[in-house]
Amino acid sequence: MEIAIQSLVSGLLTGSLYAMMAVGLTIIFGVMRIINLAHGDMVMLGMFGAFWAHSLWNVDPFLSGLLWVPLLFLGGMLVYRFLLRPIMPGGELNTLLYTAGLSLLIANVALFLWTGDYRTVNLPYALEPFRPFGISIPVPIAIAFGLAALITAGLYGFLLRTDLGRAIRATSQSPEAAALMGIDVNRISMITFGLGTALAGAAGVLLVPSLYLYPTVGEILIVKSFVIVVLGGLGSVPGAIAGGLLLGLVESFGAVYVSVAYKDTIGFIIFLLVLLFRPQGLFGVGRA
Repeated sequence: MEIAIQSLVSGLLTGSLYAMMAVGLTIIFGVMRIINLAHGDMVMLGMFGAFWAHSLWNVDPFLSGLLWVPLLFLGGMLVYRFLLRPIMPGGELNTLLYTAGLSLLIANVALFLWTGDYRTVNLPYALEPFRPFGISIPVPIAIAFGLAALITAGLYGFLLRTDLGRAIRATSQSPEAAALMGIDVNRISMITFGLGTALAGAAGVLLVPSLYLYPTVGEILIVKSFVIVVLGGLGSVPGAIAGGLLLGLVESFGAVYVSVAYKDTIGFIIFLLVLLFRPQGLFGVGRA
């Protein structure tokens, strides 16, 4: 029973980080119908930013998010304005291939600058885990969980309570109707892409104390993000949160009760089953 509770807690903690990583991807798809294959590389940039802030300036990786998240928000808006927007009239396949090329470019530039060495961030407070009720919880993951919950709740409040958030939701439901209501769809798309990129960077900052860091880590992260948004339903923020938690739980229980070597495989089996029996995902939204 204790092992099952430990697996449940570990799965929820890891799943919360997965959810945050995937929320940015699903927001971008919901508003612009772009499957951003460079999303994992944006997470990687956030991870490297936190790593270098800790290595060069001795700044705690979590605090470094105050610098890297706004920078990635600005970078995301620039990528949309000068790289993506001109090719969007060519259709969704064009943007898919374009973001795939962008992913290769970012990964190879990172490889050139920082080499392919594996890196980790060693934090002094990571040596002793919390042990509430006998359950072991690593301190960095507990902090990352708290920050991920705070950021996700803030994002949800932003989308529900602010005029800009309502404009983003309106654009995701129908860009044509939103434009008729006086919403600047191009401006909203640029802000949304920046927001999705910033969320990817924030996820990278939260993940870096828990994962090995290398320039091509974005490849596995985009796969996990894509699995999560398909599980939850493309374009659905609640679905991305549910999908992230579900994948975290599946991996955690799979690692304990099957094998660590097969935990990713079990996640992909769940993914294929959802595609087979509920292709729109758990919280799938249709397009008007």
